[in-house]
Amino acid sequence: MFAALYGELVPHGWHRPEPEEDAYSLFHQRSIAMGWLDDRSAGGDAGEDMLRAAGLWGMNDAGWSHPLDVAGTGLISWFQVEASAVADDRPLPVRPFLRCAEDATAWAGTVRLSAVQILLPVQGIDPSSRPPYAPVPSAGSDGWFAGRDPGARKRVEVRVDSGRDPSAPAVARRLAEELGRLDQEVFALASGPALGSHEGGGRDEAALPPPFHDSFWNGPPLHGTVLRGELAEWSGDAIGGLAEIVADVTARLGVRSPLLFTVTRAAGAAG
Repeated sequence: MFAALYGELVPHGWHRPEPEEDAYSLFHQRSIAMGWLDDRSAGGDAGEDMLRAAGLWGMNDAGWSHPLDVAGTGLISWFQVEASAVADDRPLPVRPFLRCAEDATAWAGTVRLSAVQILLPVQGIDPSSRPPYAPVPSAGSDGWFAGRDPGARKRVEVRVDSGRDPSAPAVARRLAEELGRLDQEVFALASGPALGSHEGGGRDEAALPPPFHDSFWNGPPLHGTVLRGELAEWSGDAIGGLAEIVADVTARLGVRSPLLFTVTRAAGAAG
């Protein structure tokens, strides 16, 4: 999984101009503290019989800036991990992933998010392995967002792109229908025009360019769909919850390629 946070990072006054800690170290420390780091493949001087912790992901890389970022995007931090095998009745761990990403970034300064972009390894989800009681595992924890302050809801645009694979726009309408049918509180489709698409004909110029090479994920972003609606709140937790649902549903609908998932605050969305 890969996550990129966009917006504004106002450094804490007690830090130097550059953070003393790098993003990788901060994310690593936070992952360990939360019990989410899988270090079974870690090296070191310990003997082979040492019992290592199983977790949700292994470390890969992270940073405050990226050499492949396009100028003007507002990238403030990025994180890359290798997701561990997911239990049959559990979703991709996007919510805890973004929790660590946000916490690591907030260590350096006050974060004002404008967008979050996540590369979802949907190709690693096997819908046939899901048990009957959890066909969409991510929906099982969505009650967390029930009963939230209605005033916290924020209008957003959600872009789901399958790169060179045309599967995202092909399942767009069914994805929207499933989001409306599922008992979920994290995202409500807009009552007006809620669905858009981009199919072939070159890169989607309206999309936020990801800070990695096309070969990393089956890019460029040629085939995508846009969902418009309201998020339960503007937070990494809500964005991650929606990402988990989109990953589960698109896998059930036959998508077998990585998905570039981008959530952006809608123009004029205050707060």
